[in-house]
Amino acid sequence: MKQKRRDFLKTTGLLVGTAITASYPAKSLLQKSNGLKMNGKLKLSYKPYTLDLKHVFTIATSSRTTTPVVLTEVEYEGIIGYGEASLPPYLGESHQTVSEFLSKIDLSKYENVFNLENMLNDIDKIAPGNTAAKASVDIALHDLVGKLLNQPWYNIWGFDKEKTPYTSFTIGIDTPDVVRTKVKEAEEYKILKVKLGRETDKEMIETIRSVSDTPITVDVNQGWKDKNFALEMIHWLKERYVLFVEQPMPKTQIDDMAWLTERSPLPTIGDESVQRLEDVIKAHGVFSGINIKLMKCTGMREAHKMILMARALGMKVMLGCMTETSCAISAASHLSPMVDWADLDGALLIKNDVFDGTKVIDGKVTLTDRPGIGVVKT
Repeated sequence: MKQKRRDFLKTTGLLVGTAITASYPAKSLLQKSNGLKMNGKLKLSYKPYTLDLKHVFTIATSSRTTTPVVLTEVEYEGIIGYGEASLPPYLGESHQTVSEFLSKIDLSKYENVFNLENMLNDIDKIAPGNTAAKASVDIALHDLVGKLLNQPWYNIWGFDKEKTPYTSFTIGIDTPDVVRTKVKEAEEYKILKVKLGRETDKEMIETIRSVSDTPITVDVNQGWKDKNFALEMIHWLKERYVLFVEQPMPKTQIDDMAWLTERSPLPTIGDESVQRLEDVIKAHGVFSGINIKLMKCTGMREAHKMILMARALGMKVMLGCMTETSCAISAASHLSPMVDWADLDGALLIKNDVFDGTKVIDGKVTLTDRPGIGVVKT
């Protein structure tokens, strides 16, 4: 198995790299500017904000009631693009680190507002990590460019907005009574995403199955350490109408994870193991598919490339999120017609959203016709 993965990496790198290079909108399309003189300067601004969750959010490793975010704006000729950095604890970013990173960015030096490739490559090189901070600028620039072109991004990419998937609704680890309440609140959703990874895993699933037969996906957040136990659990879950298992084992246990995927009766999806573009090839043969999140991969530009690479490798694709406002959720949703599964419920879990954008209607991700990422401030 190890040798097969090594040989695969050697033989596919150039092929996939070539496919990714050609993945972004043609330059000729981006020359249109709706009559603007296009001689202004880009201006970046940002401010910290804290999201209040409707319920305590518990996963295998932690619990929280709030999530810090940083809201960004990029202005050009009076037109504003909106962005967001969501900062759950495991990312290792904070209001302070994001503000420090963003303070190093000078967008005013770029003359071509449409040259996202150059701008975002330069921003990525400022410092390693800081992926959510980078995503906040990426999202704002995409929103701005879409507004300048007067087109939503699903149109610029050539996607069919009617092919958006149903989103799952996340049920965090909790007591049986609270879990039953959460499931009742999620009646309109066609898929439930259940957090596992503790000693109560079977109780969680049995509690849900006592009140609902809605299909389930499970996210273990690296909570199972033994491959034989993990395989036994997956067989048990399959009997209870579970569709796939997300990140069942620690990201450091690569060989154990490959062993598990080879024997698993359900697809396995890499999340913590798959952060950025270079991780997609590494995940081939280890997982059945990948979970792409804008906050992990620096935003829409790289997420788009990751989808193309995963498809070239024959892998399944899930599009996920953190706890976010409708800004970042809407940005991700423009990619959703190209994925197998979506978990874009982040804005549904909070009490103080400050944007109106993508809606979830009868469980389905529903895009607006507004240009850019399709959001307005409320």
